[in-house]
This record gives sequence, C-alpha cells and structure tokens, in this order.
Amino acid sequence: MTKKFFAILLVSLLVVNTAYSQKRDMPLSETAWAGLLSCEPSNELYTSFSHSALHICDTAMGIDVVYNYGTFDFNTPHFVWKFATRTLDYCLSRESYRSFIADYTQQRRCVWEQRLNLSRQEVCNLFLMLEFNYQPEYRWYRYDFFRDNCATRIRDMICESLDHREIIYPKDDRTGKSYREIVYTTNENRPWWRFTVDLALGARCDRDRSTWECAFLPLEMKGQFDTLCVSHPATQIAEPAVKLLEDRREPLKRSLTPDVCFWTLFVVVLILTFFEQRKGWQLKIMDMLLFIVPALLSLVALFLWFCSAHWCTKWNFNLLWASPLFFYLAGAAVRRKKDKPLGKAYKTVAFIQIAMLLALIGMMATGWPQHLNRAILPIALTLFARLAATLRMRKRQNT
Repeated sequence: MTKKFFAILLVSLLVVNTAYSQKRDMPLSETAWAGLLSCEPSNELYTSFSHSALHICDTAMGIDVVYNYGTFDFNTPHFVWKFATRTLDYCLSRESYRSFIADYTQQRRCVWEQRLNLSRQEVCNLFLMLEFNYQPEYRWYRYDFFRDNCATRIRDMICESLDHREIIYPKDDRTGKSYREIVYTTNENRPWWRFTVDLALGARCDRDRSTWECAFLPLEMKGQFDTLCVSHPATQIAEPAVKLLEDRREPLKRSLTPDVCFWTLFVVVLILTFFEQRKGWQLKIMDMLLFIVPALLSLVALFLWFCSAHWCTKWNFNLLWASPLFFYLAGAAVRRKKDKPLGKAYKTVAFIQIAMLLALIGMMATGWPQHLNRAILPIALTLFARLAATLRMRKRQNT
C-alpha cells in the first residue's frame, strides 16, 4: 500500500511539474500566431531595398506587436562615415501593430503579410527569442547589407524557432542569381541609383548565390516563403501573402538615363576632338575635367576596398576606368603647351591607362569577373578617345 501511494504521489508530482513547465514556457495562448511582414520601397532612397518585420499576435493575451531589426538613427555621430566603413550598429525595435501600420500608411508604402504555419510551441519559441533579443544589452548588432540585416535576422529567428523541424531547401540549390541581380529587382525605374550601386559593389557580388543567401532581400524572402516547405509534416512555411496596404507612392519624375547622358558626352567629345585635330584647338580644360572626375571616384573605390569592412565592395574593377592614374593625366593636361612634346612619363602613364580601358571593354563584353554597368562603356570610350587623340596629335607635332 505504501509503495502504491508513493508511486501515485510521484506520478502526480511529475504531471504537475510538466504542466507548470509547459505553462511557464507557453507565454501565449492557443490562438497566438506569427506573421512575416514585407514592405515595398518608398520614394526615399534609404528604403530602396524594401524591409521585413515580424508580427506576433495573441488577442487573448492582449499582444499585438511588431519586431523590426532594421532600426537605425540618422542622428548618430558621424553617421555617413560609420555606414561607409561598416561600423554603424542597427538594433531590434518593438512597436504596436497599430503604430506600425499607421507609419507605413503615412509613407504610402505597400505592405504584405504572410501568416507563418507554426505550432503553438514554435510561435512561443519565436516570441521568447524576440523578447530576449529586445533586451538593451542584446538588441544592437553590426549591420551587414548582404549577410546580416533586417531580413536575414528574421529568417534565422524563424529557423531557430522550429520545434524538431527544418525548412526544406532545393537539393540543387543554384539559383542562377547574384547579389547584384537581386538588388536590381527593387528599383528598376531608378537608373542613376542602379549606376551608383554598380560603382560601389565589387566582383564578389556577381557569384551565384543559394536560396538561403538570396533571402537577404526582404521581397526575395517573401517570394521564397510562398513556395518553401517545412518538414515533419511537410507543409508550406507560410500561407499566401495578403496585401495590408496599397502602394500609393507618387510616380517618380522621369530623367535622362546615364546611358543617354554618357553617350551624348561621347559624341560631343568626338566632335570637339575632330575640330581639335583640324584646327589645332587646345582642349586642356575639357581634358582636365574629364580626367579629374574618374580620379576622384577612384579615391572612393579605393576607400571602400581597403578602408571599409564591407566585404561586398572589395575587388572592384571599376578602378580600371575610375583610376588614380588620371590625377597625373589631369595635371599634365593643364600644364601641357601646344608646341611642347610629350614627356616619356606622360606617354607611359597614358599607354598604361589605355591598356586598362581596353581590358575594361573586354570585361564588359564577357561579364567576367565583374558585371559592369552598361553606361560605363561610353565613359571608357570617351576617355580612350581623348588619350589616343592627345598621343596622336603630339606624335604628328614631333614629326
């Protein structure tokens, strides 16, 4: 009888302890759910790459909040310097769902939501991890545009919240997409924005990326969650996206594209070069302006390559045309005199730069090892034309 009593008591204690543990680890009710919020860009440049957030809703517990890993402060001291060197920290913020919707309504941005197919335990896991990360000592993190941002953090949180399950990725996980190509999809109607991005990104951004890596872009992750499944049982990770807010942005004003501007420049320079050869004009000021711009851009490219922690700006072959050699060539263009022959140093530097421009044109034809913006072709041809014309004119004068 005594043994039976203690056996019943032990079982009762185990049941009570299990129930208490479940209650302690289940801060949400049975009706709780989580949703992935995907926000399209607005007309503001800092929103160009879209945005992701997580929505936790439990009406029974009075919880309806949005967690956002993309928060930063424009008033941070030396903001531009920190962003350029990748020393700017982002943080996890939390706000009410109502406040989030009001903010994006005011910005006139389109917002989608995909309800995640998570169990109650998994929703609780996700909620507890977010709350833990929201603590002041854990909410800040070092932002990386491609590998650690508002979308990748959410992707990782969802994967970690799964209870003995995992997201099933394609076996042949070659997407055929590079980081650069994925970035292009967000702002197809902004050619100058695309031109600027192409100047900053290096060859590392042109490699084939996996599905996991492609999720760095919020709208790309949204598209993945329309098709990806989780194991045990094999169900889709999220329900079809529902549009919460319509896109009410004003259309962007149309402007001349980089292609039009630089091809026009090329034609104008060719015409002026023709008259220079025929009438003996001096185009020193034009050459100085043409050469000093790529020279200054070379300082930006070199800084992003060697002085910044951004790995995506390394191995930037735009330096073949935005070359520091143009500092010397610009100075020589100002100092040169009509009847004075070219020095040996000038010829050497000019020939080296011409070889670099020819290599750049060949690279644009093959697309390897870096994809270069097509508007760079008329720039390279313009610089090539002026260097070749200068060498040809001085050769004729010396003979």
